Amino acid sequence: MSSGNKTPKTGIRKAAGTGSAGIGPTSGAAESNGGYLDGQMLVAMPVMADERFARSVIYLCAHSAEGAMGIIVNRPAGSIDFSELLVQLRIIPDADQIKLPHTAESMKVLKGGPVETGRGFVLHSSDFFIAEATLPIDDDICLTATLDILKAIAAGNGPRHAILALGYAGWAPGQLESEIQDNGWLHCPADPDLVFGADVEEKYGRALRKIGIDPGTLSTAAGHA
Repeated sequence: MSSGNKTPKTGIRKAAGTGSAGIGPTSGAAESNGGYLDGQMLVAMPVMADERFARSVIYLCAHSAEGAMGIIVNRPAGSIDFSELLVQLRIIPDADQIKLPHTAESMKVLKGGPVETGRGFVLHSSDFFIAEATLPIDDDICLTATLDILKAIAAGNGPRHAILALGYAGWAPGQLESEIQDNGWLHCPADPDLVFGADVEEKYGRALRKIGIDPGTLSTAAGHA
């Protein structure tokens, strides 16, 4: 699992003019072909040796011969509060925290992975789109990482469902395939409720049940769903 600061070549690039947090799509990004798993969930097996990914559920935003990139969706970012983050980013003044719409007040801030933890990545429902900045991953879920989406959420004009992740998980070419073959990960289809659900701590068990796996048998389970 990559823990460096270089973005893997997954067809995702930094968007121009987005500051410290920003990625945007290039043509052909996240195409589902050749058996790649973009748009699916990775579920960590108990044999996962890297503690940073133990019991992790990851939504894969991009997967190709050039590598993979995903967002952990079941690890809260500790005491970081979304409204306070908006103040720190100077999107709203401190006095406006009490005026935020419900979608902003309930926004989850997660640890998206160990790579570039100072950058924000918003996974969100497909009812919101910013040209040249939003990456559609499947029919229901998109990725945007510009400040514009945070401004929209703060103003009540953002997507219906969204989570903000700090950092991401990245794999070099062939690395994810090797980890799956070594029984490091299971995978299963994603659904919006599993990605955006408020019960963050329950997502690991829910993902396993979606696969049809009994946690007590995982140690001997194969690495493919």
